[in-house]
Amino acid sequence: MHQRRIGDMQVSAIGLGAMPLSSKDDRPSEDDAVAVVHAALDAGVTLIDTADAYAHDEAEFGHNESLVARALAAYGSPEVLVATKGGHTRRGAEWELDGSPAYLRSACEGSLRRLGVEAIGLYQFHRPDPATPWEDSMGALRQLADDGLVRMVGISNADITQIDAARAIVGDALVAVQNQFSPGWRSSADELAHCAAHGLAFLPWSPFGGVPAAGSLDSTAPAFAEVADELGVSVYRVTLAWHLAQSDTVVPIPGASRVASIVDSAAAADLRLSSEQLARLNAA
Repeated sequence: MHQRRIGDMQVSAIGLGAMPLSSKDDRPSEDDAVAVVHAALDAGVTLIDTADAYAHDEAEFGHNESLVARALAAYGSPEVLVATKGGHTRRGAEWELDGSPAYLRSACEGSLRRLGVEAIGLYQFHRPDPATPWEDSMGALRQLADDGLVRMVGISNADITQIDAARAIVGDALVAVQNQFSPGWRSSADELAHCAAHGLAFLPWSPFGGVPAAGSLDSTAPAFAEVADELGVSVYRVTLAWHLAQSDTVVPIPGASRVASIVDSAAAADLRLSSEQLARLNAA
């Protein structure tokens, strides 16, 4: 598979978003979930995105990280970059926030245990916490990197001002920004361009528009469906190829809960859109 860079690492141009393996109401069985991870690895995927909060509720907090760790161990501990996140908490099924330095350190230590590693490859702040100054949260991430608990740092759901503040505080350890971006949600286009200008990887989450929207992508993104028909591939493959064409710093992380889905997504790394097709999709 074609490669892209995150910090000092080369990773597959398409990653795996592992959230659907734990957070969906109709999530797959553990055996089926492990099969999805293994299919991704077989297809050349070397980036897996998880988070401690990916679970049904607080009682199984860390479910997704533990699942990913088991799947990787069963495969034979392949060379992959596991990116996880901290800063979201759960109260029952509700999502809440805690960006305090004490909580982020505790969350990181929990992720280290579940993933079974001495240092997390890419540790991302999940979402800004209005109750904690952004600078305090960023200082906590810098300390985690300085202490060797994480190799690289990322932020998620951040605007340009927050990205620049993170760059100033975290320094060279900051390598990635993960924001929502899809055919129907392009409000992070400025952040994407800003990341490209400063050499930061941009990881679009929900690249198809999220679980509810993904199933109707043919109708909600007709230009993408039209190009898919022209090329004889799925609308999902075209959508990921469009993401990749935005910048060579973009690394999509499509979620998958079926083997067929991640195999199709991984194939997008080899799909090339013509300049005319790309112009149509950009204007859609």
